[in-house]
Amino acid sequence: MNGDRGAPRGGLILGTAGHIDHGKTALVRALTGVDTDRLAEEKRRGITIELGFARYETGLGTSFGIVDVPGHEGFVRTMVAGATGMDIVLLVVAADEGVMPQTREHLAIVQLLEVDAVVVALTKADLVEAEWMELVREEVEELLAATPYADSPIVPTSVASGTGIAELKEALLVAAAQAGGQPVDDLARLPIDRVFTIEGAGTVATGTLWSGRIESGATVRILPLDAGARVRAVEVHGIGVGEALAGQRAALALTGAAVRRGLVGRGDVLVTDRSWSSSMMLTVSMQMHPESGAPVEHGQRLRVHLGTVEVMARVALLEADRIAPGESALAQLRLEEAVVARAGDLLVLRCYSPPRTIAGAQVLEPTPPKRKRVSPSIGDALGDISQGDLRAVAGAVALAGWEGVDMGLLALRAGWVGAHDHAVELAAAEHGVRLLDGALFGRHIASRGERLILAATEAHHRRRPLEAGVPLSVLRAALPPHAHGSLADSLARELADRGELVVEGTTARIPTFEAKLSSAQGDMARALLDALGEVGLEGLTSAELAERRSWAEAADVLAFLAERAQVRLIADTFWVAADALDRATERIEDELGGCEGLGPTDFRSVLPLSRRRLIPILEHLDALGVTERGEVGRRVRR
Repeated sequence: MNGDRGAPRGGLILGTAGHIDHGKTALVRALTGVDTDRLAEEKRRGITIELGFARYETGLGTSFGIVDVPGHEGFVRTMVAGATGMDIVLLVVAADEGVMPQTREHLAIVQLLEVDAVVVALTKADLVEAEWMELVREEVEELLAATPYADSPIVPTSVASGTGIAELKEALLVAAAQAGGQPVDDLARLPIDRVFTIEGAGTVATGTLWSGRIESGATVRILPLDAGARVRAVEVHGIGVGEALAGQRAALALTGAAVRRGLVGRGDVLVTDRSWSSSMMLTVSMQMHPESGAPVEHGQRLRVHLGTVEVMARVALLEADRIAPGESALAQLRLEEAVVARAGDLLVLRCYSPPRTIAGAQVLEPTPPKRKRVSPSIGDALGDISQGDLRAVAGAVALAGWEGVDMGLLALRAGWVGAHDHAVELAAAEHGVRLLDGALFGRHIASRGERLILAATEAHHRRRPLEAGVPLSVLRAALPPHAHGSLADSLARELADRGELVVEGTTARIPTFEAKLSSAQGDMARALLDALGEVGLEGLTSAELAERRSWAEAADVLAFLAERAQVRLIADTFWVAADALDRATERIEDELGGCEGLGPTDFRSVLPLSRRRLIPILEHLDALGVTERGEVGRRVRR
């Protein structure tokens, strides 16, 4: 998760990991007094099948939400669902057996999910001699040596005798100081891992709140269903609270149509912001595990684990036809079911058959276009996103191109957490990002857009030298069709602020431009004004004027005269001289001012015109506010 390291953080999630029957659940019980095996089958078989949960209060100001995961190889899917979102992992290795297959796979998953810290508990210490314990310790150290957890504490423990429990608690406190916790000031997202019904409370959904906060009474969305619901109540580890914070285990009592119909289940994601969306495709950076055993081929079918969901996907490699163990590459995952992701999310990839963990992946584009290969520029942008923080902002903006990134989507496209204004300031200074009307663009896009707008303005001036300004719609059309809807207007305002463009209402012009009539056009303008002056308010239609002059030339000259209020176009029907209309307006106000209920006959007594000309002129005067239509006739202002 990227962003402001000073952002407020929520609680810490402590998860277990390790081989079946190595004592994970017993160790949680020793720490908390809670038996996380709640199912009858778990009691009967003596193994963990489903995720178990407990709260561990250290008494020293630090508390953990504990997620106890199954160790059996048949329940790795459930293990991954619990491991995603953990801050610290308690890796459990039984001293009498040592490192086992699921020890290795669980540690691989923990490493691929970039969990902050690991503490190792060597359980059942009372069953082995000191010399054997030392051999097991060396085996664990060797296992950790090639991982980021090489310096993790290794604590021998026994729940039977109480040996090492105090030392284990101390090691967990030290690890808690190293873990970052989850961001509270962020978009809320809770992957659901359990849904059940309680009498009196209705449907309850539980999960670890990955980010943000969710309040009682909040309206939420459930994705990928895209169904609405309302949070009736919030509990954190069985205690009713006003809100749940990032990093806490939360139980939410929900109400809503989809909830009542039983459509909500594990793998769904609960969010509060409308900017979230689901996707059938993800662009990722894949990192093959060194011990994956075989390369991944282009088009291979994989299991994708994200949060609490497992979906099948075909992998489309973007740089090569295969990835070997230990290598990394860009790829797209073409999913068989929609998922909810953001940039920076970490995935676990497993073989389709037999299921085994082979790679991890970081989401770079949560809702990407379909790609076959990547150009160097796109590859660079994706690489920036993988780095996080401000480079991720610059990378997301570069990928967006002319479309830009709306500020509301920055958290999803770049994984940014924290103050947006601060991010924009820094990104602008360090990576050439510009904020224009609530959207972010690369500096080269903004510069190119400004050049296109100035060129379009100058070209329009050359084509239409009598028009005082260029309609803003022309400038918008100068940018690519897929450009952000507000980009042209924003750039025009920026150019105006710098004095390179003059924006007046809905038109723009180059500052040095002035519409002027040529000598021939000046002669035509005088001839048109004379012709309109002769006919007065009767005016002349465009067709009538065309009989006297070339209409192609006359139209431009008339538009020029109209902009300067020398002629008026009445109801798109006929032209009149402006001074003739002004004199008629004065007569109406002088002779009929203050009168009401006037009909056409009353006006014809002042303006002796045919009805064909009088009605359009009256409607024109209505628009000017000189006259006003009532229920019966018209009223003339005094």
